[in-house]
Amino acid sequence: MTDRLMLLDTASLYFRAFYGVPDTVKAPDGRPVNAARGLLDMIAKLVTTYEPTHLIACWDDDWRPQWRVDLIPSYKAHRVAEAIEVGPDVEEVPDPLEIQIPVIRAELEALGIPIVGVPEHEADDVIASFASQSAIAVDVVTGDRDLFQLVDDARSIRVIYTGRGMSNLEILDEATVVTKYSVLPSQYADYAVMRGDASDGLPGVAGIGEKTAATLLAAHGDLAGIRAAAAAGTGMTAGIQSKVLAAADYLDVAPTVVEVVRTLDLPAIDARLQSPDASTLAALGAAWNLGSSLDRAAAALTARA
Repeated sequence: MTDRLMLLDTASLYFRAFYGVPDTVKAPDGRPVNAARGLLDMIAKLVTTYEPTHLIACWDDDWRPQWRVDLIPSYKAHRVAEAIEVGPDVEEVPDPLEIQIPVIRAELEALGIPIVGVPEHEADDVIASFASQSAIAVDVVTGDRDLFQLVDDARSIRVIYTGRGMSNLEILDEATVVTKYSVLPSQYADYAVMRGDASDGLPGVAGIGEKTAATLLAAHGDLAGIRAAAAAGTGMTAGIQSKVLAAADYLDVAPTVVEVVRTLDLPAIDARLQSPDASTLAALGAAWNLGSSLDRAAAALTARA
């Protein structure tokens, strides 16, 4: 059995479950458990399909860190809204989901899946640090394209992308990233900086879209090379040059916001899959009406333990 670490972008998954499973699924106390049960089904499918030996649920201790907001005030600002817009991309937790968070944490703990977050950092940073510091192969499970920057064939780091739904999971290696975006994974953060991302409140460089960003990176290697060429007035049209120069203030800070942190001081944990305790699971399942979803997740973990 080849060792492989699976890192869950946990919030990305339970948000998707919340909006994908009917909220008619309820616990005995009447609270909805659709997100909790949906996450269990996702874990069962992921473990069965991709056969990890180690599993960590990475957590958003701070989904909008102040140090990122200080650099780009618009960062995720639209997600802090009084009116909750229905959709899996919303970070402001609606009440029916918020009350499920303790259940989600309890089920992960009962299954023996470590939950790891780091103060003042997003789950993306926790994932990046585990992936970058791992001595074994890594699968990153996420619906966030920003984590494509972690893909590294030489270190056996790939992304299992959930953006098209759990029935259409996509594995991204270096060749896939190049095919889809015409940039290397190592260039993806610079590509995202220039292109911008409305879902994260990143404006990008005005007038530069995906194709132009990819073309510039192909010609100049990275953002530093692009900015140097613009300053020298070489290797690009006058129009592109003016756009890059006009975005200087944004380009000074955006890479720090977009690039994931790979150097966090992580706790020493045993992430190897284990067989969950049957009596603990039975009590938890009865308390929250987790039913066959909990059974399937437990069976998948036990089969790989």
